[in-house]
Amino acid sequence: MNGGNPNTDKSQRLLKLAEEVTPGGVHSPVRAFGAVGGCPRFIERGEGPYLFDVDGNKYLDFCCSWGPLILGHADSDVVAAVKEQVDRGMTFGASTELEYKLAQFIVSRIEVVDKIRFVSSGTEAVMSAIRLARGFTKRDLILKFEGCYHGHSDHLLVKAGSGLVTFGQTASAGVPDDITKNTVVLPLDDEEALQKFFAEYGDKLAAVIIEGVPANNGLLIQRHDYMRLLRTLTEQHGVVLILDEVITGFRIGFGGATEYYGIRPDLVTYGKIIGGGMPVGAFGGRADIMDHVAPLGAVYQAGTLSGNPVAMTAGLATLEKLAADNIYAEMENRNRRFVSEITTRLASSSVNIAGVASIFWILFQRDIPRSAAAIDSDGIAHYNRMHTRMLNAGIYLPPSGYEVCFLSTVHTDEVLNEAAETIARIIGEEAHQWA
Repeated sequence: MNGGNPNTDKSQRLLKLAEEVTPGGVHSPVRAFGAVGGCPRFIERGEGPYLFDVDGNKYLDFCCSWGPLILGHADSDVVAAVKEQVDRGMTFGASTELEYKLAQFIVSRIEVVDKIRFVSSGTEAVMSAIRLARGFTKRDLILKFEGCYHGHSDHLLVKAGSGLVTFGQTASAGVPDDITKNTVVLPLDDEEALQKFFAEYGDKLAAVIIEGVPANNGLLIQRHDYMRLLRTLTEQHGVVLILDEVITGFRIGFGGATEYYGIRPDLVTYGKIIGGGMPVGAFGGRADIMDHVAPLGAVYQAGTLSGNPVAMTAGLATLEKLAADNIYAEMENRNRRFVSEITTRLASSSVNIAGVASIFWILFQRDIPRSAAAIDSDGIAHYNRMHTRMLNAGIYLPPSGYEVCFLSTVHTDEVLNEAAETIARIIGEEAHQWA
């Protein structure tokens, strides 16, 4: 691992130049390092589990491009397939065999997906699934949960306020109340609130959407009983259950959260891994619902780059490798050993690491939360202060204490054992200051 204060002159210079032509100098807010401070690193290349910035610094990457790179950076098989496709063309604005191949690959292996439609991002996938649910049910009301992120479409940029539910309290400027008034927010892991809401509003709901495992506001692993109750209530009231698997799809198992919880949603949304590192999204599910999408039905959805051949190629190469290698059990065991090694070294501190499959989340609090309200904001502040020290030691963690970390297939035990010692030391020093 690195040590000291690495040179960041080029990154600092690039940030100043970027700020002249881009809001905040970044193209996604979290990249600005606003929560953690310090200079955002401008990355030049990735290789295996490592990132290399423009100043020549090397980092062990636990961000993995926010989840898509389950095979690590620049996987040779994926890169070779993409290069071959690029030579044939990058986009045609027409149908290709590659669209069918990736769709057939998913439909034939994921039991809950009868039909699938590709788009270009997770946000598009969720936006389309919501529109489809409303068109299918002929209802308007949508239920989401506090702490779940489903992209930045207007009707889902809402948060919970005081009381049982919040109707349309926007979390972003520029979103009119009229757009969010049909979006309801409930707390996670609250069966009483869920049952009370369904008793009053269940027959008005078009859809309920929930992350497979909420992983955008901490790692809020839900109880199986809670997820089964949600499935039961939606079925009883004819409500479309949308499982947002943009993060969890092909990440917490080949079958994602549907396999993990043993439930069958009506629709699922995908992104990240199914594009193998290229921009992609998808929504799919029951055939009788999917057949309401144009051109078969009246629910409109379109996209110039939807199903583009480069993303389809990268996605197919990635999923074929995941299916053939059956790597999930080994990744989960590796993550468990890694987390155990860190927590054993921190046995006397008030630090936890939540984990599921190949995802983990470092939190400075004694109890692992299942709801957003149970997250200790003081603990988040300690993570944020720790972040720069991790970077200086060659550990690239997400630049926000609310974000989770990912492993790839190339995060070997040897690499992780070395990292565990460094991570435990830095966390322990921060925890000591906290105490």
